[in-house]
Amino acid sequence: MSGTTTAAMGLRRRAAGAGANRWVVLVVLCVSLLLVALDATVLHVAVPAVTEDLKPGAIELLWIVDIYPLVCASLLILFGTLGDRVGRRRILLLGYALFGVASAMAACADSAQVLIVARALLGVGGAMIMPATLSILRQVFPDRRERALAIGIWSAVAAVGAAVGPLLGGFLLEHFWWGSVFLINIPLMLVSLPVGRLLLPESKGDGEGPWDVIGALMAAAGLFGIVLGVKRLGGGELGPFTVVPLVTGAVLITLFVRRQRRRAHPLVDLRMFARPAFSTSVGCIVLAMLALVGLELIAAQYLQLVLGLSPLETGLRLLPLTVAAMAAGLAGARMLRRFGPRLMVSLGFCLTAVAVVLLTAMGGEDNTGLMLCGFVLLGFGLETTLFGAYESMLSEAPPEQAGGAAAIGETSYQLGAGIGIALLGSVMNAAYAPGLSSVPGVPASASAAAGHSLGEAYEVAGRLGGEAGVALRRTARDCFVYGLHVTLLVSAALLLLGAVMALRLPRVMQCGEAETEAVELPSPREVAESRVSA
Repeated sequence: MSGTTTAAMGLRRRAAGAGANRWVVLVVLCVSLLLVALDATVLHVAVPAVTEDLKPGAIELLWIVDIYPLVCASLLILFGTLGDRVGRRRILLLGYALFGVASAMAACADSAQVLIVARALLGVGGAMIMPATLSILRQVFPDRRERALAIGIWSAVAAVGAAVGPLLGGFLLEHFWWGSVFLINIPLMLVSLPVGRLLLPESKGDGEGPWDVIGALMAAAGLFGIVLGVKRLGGGELGPFTVVPLVTGAVLITLFVRRQRRRAHPLVDLRMFARPAFSTSVGCIVLAMLALVGLELIAAQYLQLVLGLSPLETGLRLLPLTVAAMAAGLAGARMLRRFGPRLMVSLGFCLTAVAVVLLTAMGGEDNTGLMLCGFVLLGFGLETTLFGAYESMLSEAPPEQAGGAAAIGETSYQLGAGIGIALLGSVMNAAYAPGLSSVPGVPASASAAAGHSLGEAYEVAGRLGGEAGVALRRTARDCFVYGLHVTLLVSAALLLLGAVMALRLPRVMQCGEAETEAVELPSPREVAESRVSA
């Protein structure tokens, strides 16, 4: 047998071995994502127990809930680009370790301050894990058809994690103390760390030029300010503590963009945004999340405050949305091959808009069939949109910029969620409050307080009592339903805007690109040595 043939057979064996392990790698990456998605929502049901035990102030409680997504969103670009430089697996494994330590710290927290610090460290760990999973997936699956299937599974797991978080948290709180919602991370991390070290491949970018530390810190600080300002806007706060972070963050991001354009070796290659498929995909992710998170928040309030369902019943009512999202993720690769990115994402937006308009038929009475149909269409349509946008974004980015591209995608996801809460929350309040300004028999001060939220309106009505209290409660409920309808119509308009935006995506799924960096080719010296040995 000639040396050349021996080298070729060795190459085929290496490629086959890598192919056999890539699905195992996907399982490890999905476990990573599941942990981060769970931790983003599992605390929500534990807030009353935390409040009773640690007695945090109003500001401390706000930071306990918000510090995790704030820190995570701020550091995505920093750790995504750092992984391109020093190795994506290395960053992922460090994120595993930090996530486990921070989980133990949060579970054992004996004060609100300790819990805030622990949640912040969890955010750092999440920022290390999230872009690394997508960038490693980009490298492990060089074939676009297989990568599309992998991204579908990945996104389905994300939907499962977000939905299971509150249900799992509620189950644990019924049997254990509130710290148990964090302890579930530790056994999974103890398994994921050695398994990831053994199975995950190391990959990095071209490594040309120094890593831009100043640029990374500017991006982190700028994103922190913008996300913080947007979250405060979503809570109805409009003052110095909202405007200053927003302005500061916008200035820092502007300076960051200018800095990256001037550098020979930028932290993030902004030329990616000149590619219509990449920039359009990022915009579609923002619009899809804008609609999803705002609608989920308002739907949860509607189910609990208008229909009177318990938190567990509310979670079960929203479960069809998650199941439909899982189905769309698993079927996404086949739909992408058949319809192409342009038609798939555009149809996903249109289907979601139809679901939103259908849900405007919800009123003051429970209509289970209508909600089931609407939530199924909503989940399937939005996941179809997100799948097509993520897949197009990752496929359009150069392999050496995979970490930065994944970080941009995740950052747009977080920004879309924050903007959605702020924008749709503002629309809801603008439509809800005016109807309470002149309720017969209700003092002006009580009407003003009731205009803040439906929950506060119920409290004011309870204190008033009598016919005035009944009238205020009934009017507030009717105004909330009206505000819900207005918000849904605004969401439908935004979704149709997304459908038009998606027309800039490629018509067909290009699967013929050569991505040889994922295959280890023998060097000329290795071939020569194999010839000599033969």
